[in-house]
Amino acid sequence: MSKRNSQAAKQAARERIRAQQEAERQREKRKRSIIVGASVVGVIAIAGGIGYAVVQNNKPGYWEEAKDQKLVKPANTSGKDGTTIVVGKASAKKTLKVYEDPRCPICASFEQAVGPTVEKDLKDGKYKVQFVGATFLDRNFPGEGSRNAMSALGAALNVSPDAFLAYKKALYSADNHPAEDQDKFKDDAYLLKIANEVPELKKSAAFKKDVKDGTYDRWALAVSDAFSDNKDGVEGTPAFVMNGKQLKGPDGRNAPMTPEDFTKAVDKALKA
Repeated sequence: MSKRNSQAAKQAARERIRAQQEAERQREKRKRSIIVGASVVGVIAIAGGIGYAVVQNNKPGYWEEAKDQKLVKPANTSGKDGTTIVVGKASAKKTLKVYEDPRCPICASFEQAVGPTVEKDLKDGKYKVQFVGATFLDRNFPGEGSRNAMSALGAALNVSPDAFLAYKKALYSADNHPAEDQDKFKDDAYLLKIANEVPELKKSAAFKKDVKDGTYDRWALAVSDAFSDNKDGVEGTPAFVMNGKQLKGPDGRNAPMTPEDFTKAVDKALKA
């Protein structure tokens, strides 16, 4: 092979190598572009998903929206927004205020232990009872059960005061009342199942419709606001107030939780 041909062959070989290298660089460039593009799309998709989740989470919840619903007051109520619930004989001279939250386990303990005493006192006309409902446990745990049960109690009250008392008793019973961190009362089906224990509610189509439709949801929020604005200094449940003073058990700090302690505290208040 001549020197000239040898140089030409070498030059051609170098050109082929450069061409191959350039082709490889172009392939790598295209590959990087695809990877970067896919990553950007992925980031956009993730950002979009996060954005959507943020928007969804920032949407007002049902109970926020319920604040704008039309207020429907149950029958057998009085006062501003129908938040005054008084049961008992009109002839009774004094009124015992009972503060309770539907999810409150201590309220359930009180109702199970002392409820029959309160029932008897009402029948005897010893005093009237004004119920003040609280729903703060929905914030503490959180959940919806206190507000939903309060709405259902409003539906029961609309049927009759006796239905209201019987339904409240059923909600607080040992068989039905959940632990405070279990939000069973948020389910209408569970509330209606308990209502079947009250004959007057079991046969009431209006009651069932009101629970399912949330007729008294807005009212339940008004009742909760009345608790928050109470002038008796009550911050927790259960609490009992007569003559503007909270009834206390033997320790002088907590509410009376036995029939004996409750009766002593009430009798003392009645004499005041």
